[in-house]
Amino acid sequence: MNLEQARKELISLQERMSAYNHAMSLLSYDGETTAPRGTAQNRGHSMGILSEIMYKLSTGKETVELLEYLDENKDALDAREKRMVYLLLKDIRFMQKIPMDEYVAYQKFVVDCQEAWYKAKQASDFAAYQPFLEKMLDYTVRFARYAAPDKDPYDYWLNEYEPGLSKATLDAFFAKLRERLVPLIQKCAARPQVSDACIKGDFAEDKQEELAYWLMDVIGLDRDHVGLSTTEHPFTTSLGSHLDERITTHYYAEDVSYSMFSVIHEGGHALYDTGSDEDLAYTVLDGGVSMGIHESQSRFYENILGRSKGFAKFAFPKLRQLFPEEMKPYTWQDFYKAINRVQPSLIRTEADEVTYSLHVMIRFELEKRLFAGELKVADLPKEWNRMYKEYLGIDVPDDKHGVLQDSHWSFGAFGYFPSYALGSAYGAQFLAKMKETVDVDAALDQGDFSAINAWNREHIWRFGSSLTPAEILENTFGAPFDPAYYLDYLEAKCKDVYGL
Repeated sequence: MNLEQARKELISLQERMSAYNHAMSLLSYDGETTAPRGTAQNRGHSMGILSEIMYKLSTGKETVELLEYLDENKDALDAREKRMVYLLLKDIRFMQKIPMDEYVAYQKFVVDCQEAWYKAKQASDFAAYQPFLEKMLDYTVRFARYAAPDKDPYDYWLNEYEPGLSKATLDAFFAKLRERLVPLIQKCAARPQVSDACIKGDFAEDKQEELAYWLMDVIGLDRDHVGLSTTEHPFTTSLGSHLDERITTHYYAEDVSYSMFSVIHEGGHALYDTGSDEDLAYTVLDGGVSMGIHESQSRFYENILGRSKGFAKFAFPKLRQLFPEEMKPYTWQDFYKAINRVQPSLIRTEADEVTYSLHVMIRFELEKRLFAGELKVADLPKEWNRMYKEYLGIDVPDDKHGVLQDSHWSFGAFGYFPSYALGSAYGAQFLAKMKETVDVDAALDQGDFSAINAWNREHIWRFGSSLTPAEILENTFGAPFDPAYYLDYLEAKCKDVYGL
């Protein structure tokens, strides 16, 4: 093998991996959206076979020899090729440490666990889900120990979702947030509460769907490459490459804001993925680099842009057009205040910006204790409810609105939740830099996202995973990451809405 042949084989390998990932992602997407509820066993069967093929392709002798040869000759590779080899070897070395039968069994089990979560949530029955979650936790801890036996398992997964992240760094980060968020929440609570009546009522699902597609167009999603469907818990996924992106939402007749902001949130994810350079398609560099950076985009579009005064003023006429009777008594100012109301609530995805990080902190603390063996899965509902009372002053009425509300643990995403708070903080610092060259307020007033999207594409999206998260932050900020930007932003928002 010579270097030129190896370079060509590197691309061919990634194209084959992308094709199998495409098939597996499509199966998962179908199961979460339109598949009949009784088809989980069928999907699990296919996922098991496909995952075995992927395991053999990834860890096979030819693949390993190819990548090790390229790694030995990395000085002759360009920056993107070096990054491809690094990421592929990283994944392969992880998979090599997991016995193939366990890896295949896990892929089948994920389908069963997600189905068990869905059924348990509908019935508000954590006990029915408990054995599945215990098994998922066991898989997650065991895989971390295979991969890094000398490392704390929870630290391992935190670092996988956001390189450099650990319990210690998050403890320090959340301490800074608590220091200013708790008194800010108390100040808002002491003021006359704003009304959210304009977003509550009986909003027809077909009109909400029309609003969803309008929002996709406004924020700049290409509907030739981005599809929309409905699911129990909204998410975004890439199918094979950034050329096929799917977002989902959930319509609630009683609250028009839920789907509205889930579409903008998931749309932020999709903008990031579809913004990758075209030549990254079908490679490991295609799409977002980490969940912290990914959530910086989703939370940026959902909150910093979507809940801004300018966008509220721009979007309100569309709401009036679609829901004339429901919106007739209200003004855009009423809508702006309603979508920025600060009030502790049960559901993370419905939480306001100020209390949102407290929801994330609860999950972080629970996950730490689960991995440390200080908390049993069976005790999660009781402890979840206690912490919601302590952190947010909320009484949890049932499992559906408590410990079963999120789907993440059902597919093994322990360590993911902190990315939401971290991404929110990244987004506020991105905003400060963006405003140096982009008139963000004028763009939002006009509902024209082109300059905003162009800035994000130039500084973040186009790189896909070719740069590390640290490189993206350093190159964009020109200074260290500082959560003070986020806290300053929230305090300014509360001052505007509550007159603090």
